[in-house]
Amino acid sequence: MVSELTKMKCKPCEGGVPPLKGEDLQKNLEQVEGWEIIEEHHLVKEWKFPDFKTALEFVNNIGEIAEEQGHHPNIDFTWGKVKISFWTHSIGGLSVNDFIMAAKIDDLEI
Repeated sequence: MVSELTKMKCKPCEGGVPPLKGEDLQKNLEQVEGWEIIEEHHLVKEWKFPDFKTALEFVNNIGEIAEEQGHHPNIDFTWGKVKISFWTHSIGGLSVNDFIMAAKIDDLEI
């Protein structure tokens, strides 16, 4: 799935805007593959890998994107498994930035 979100860049969010809710969340969710919205608060996806090295390479690639975009995920990383969670802390919920990052990470998948 190719998403228009992959062409976008995260914008700094310092609060003062409401988190996405309801239909706005669903419209963004339709543009990413395999991600799940938890309690309209965070966005989560998990990957499985055949070994530690491959999972680590994936995490390192995510780190590069996060630094480039200035928007960083929570990463749960162990042998053969990576779980990524996003939410925009400054607004206490989900923003477009979270979905932009999800789409860019989906582009990494082999």
